[in-house]
Amino acid sequence: MSSKSIATQILEKAGIPVNSGEPWSIHIHNDRFWDRVISQKQLGLAESYMDGWWDCNAIDVMLTKLLSIDVLDLLKPSPALAFHVTRSVLRNNQTKKRAASNAKHHYNIGNDLYTRMLDSSMAYSCGYWKDATTLEQAQEAKFDLIARKLHLEPGMRILDIGSGWGGFLRYVTKKYKVSAVGISPADNQISLARSLSQGLDIEFIQQDYRDLTGTFDRITSIGMMEHVGPKNYKDFFDTCDQLLAPDGIMLHHTIASNVTKQVTDPFFDRYIFPGGVLPSLAQIARASEKKFIIEDVHNFGPDYDKTLMQWHANINNVWDEIPEYDLRFRRMWNYYLLASAAGFRAGDLQLIQNVFTRKAVRSTYQTAR
Repeated sequence: MSSKSIATQILEKAGIPVNSGEPWSIHIHNDRFWDRVISQKQLGLAESYMDGWWDCNAIDVMLTKLLSIDVLDLLKPSPALAFHVTRSVLRNNQTKKRAASNAKHHYNIGNDLYTRMLDSSMAYSCGYWKDATTLEQAQEAKFDLIARKLHLEPGMRILDIGSGWGGFLRYVTKKYKVSAVGISPADNQISLARSLSQGLDIEFIQQDYRDLTGTFDRITSIGMMEHVGPKNYKDFFDTCDQLLAPDGIMLHHTIASNVTKQVTDPFFDRYIFPGGVLPSLAQIARASEKKFIIEDVHNFGPDYDKTLMQWHANINNVWDEIPEYDLRFRRMWNYYLLASAAGFRAGDLQLIQNVFTRKAVRSTYQTAR
C-alpha cells in the first residue's frame, strides 16, 4: 500500500478532508508530503508544514481530530524515531550544561517576540480562566491562585525556580509584601526581568537550580518541571527539600502527560524545547515520595487551550513588526502553538498544580480555587 493510501485512510478516519473547503481540510502543495509524513510521523508532518508543503486554515482543529483517533498508534515507529527514543533513554538531556543550552535555545530567541505575544506581565504559562475574560485577567488570576495556595504572608522569603521574566514575583512582592529570589539559566530572561522589577524586593539570578543554596519559606515553579527531565526528577525534589524551610509549602505548576514517558515529541525536541519531557503524575509522586506530602492536585488543562489560542492571535497580529523572524520560523512557531492547543483540547495534555508540604509537619491544608 502506498504512503498516500495509508495517510488518506487515516485522514478519512479522523474526518479530515483533503483539498476541500472545510477549515480543517488539509491542502497538499507537494506530493512528496505523503512519503515524508508516513516515514517521519509527527516530525515529518511538522517539518513539511514549515517547508510549505501543505496548509490548513484550522490546524488546531485538524490536529485535534488526529489526536482524537490516537493517530500514532496507527503507524509503525520509524528507525529514526526508535533512535530518538533510545538516545533519550540512555542520555541525560538536562545536565547542567545541556539545561543552560536548552533554555537559551527557546528563551533567547528574542524578547521582541515574547513582548508582543504575551500579556503585560510577560507570563509564559497557562492562565487561569475561571472568572477571566482576557489574557491579562487570566494571568493575574493564575498568579493570585498560586499565592493563595502557598498561603503567603508579609515578610516571607519566596523562591521561584525558572522565574522567566518575573511576572509572578512582581505580583506577589507588591500584593503580599514578600521578598523573592528568581532563577533562570536564560540570560535574556534575567536581563529583562531585572529591568522590569527595579525597586522591588526581588533578586534575579542566572543559575541552575542545582547550584542554589539558602532557605525559603515558600518555593514555586511555574512551567519549569517540563524542563527538568526524567533522569533528574529525584534530584529536583532533593534540591527543593534542601531549600524549603521545615514548615514550608511548595507548589509546582506544570504541563503533564497522561502517561509516563522518557522522551518527548521529536518536533518539540528539535525546534521548541530541546531535552524537555512532560512529567506524569506518577513520575512526580514517585520522585517526591518520602520527603513530601502532595496536599492538592488541581488540573485545569482546558485553560491552556484558551491561553495558547490567545498567544497565537496576539503574535499573528504583529508579525510584520518583527521581520527578522522569517516565514519558515513563523510557520514553525504557529505550528508549535496550534499543535499544543490541540494536545490540550484532545485531552492528551494536562495542566496541573501540585501543592506539597513536609511529611513531618502535619496540619490540615486548606487549598484555594
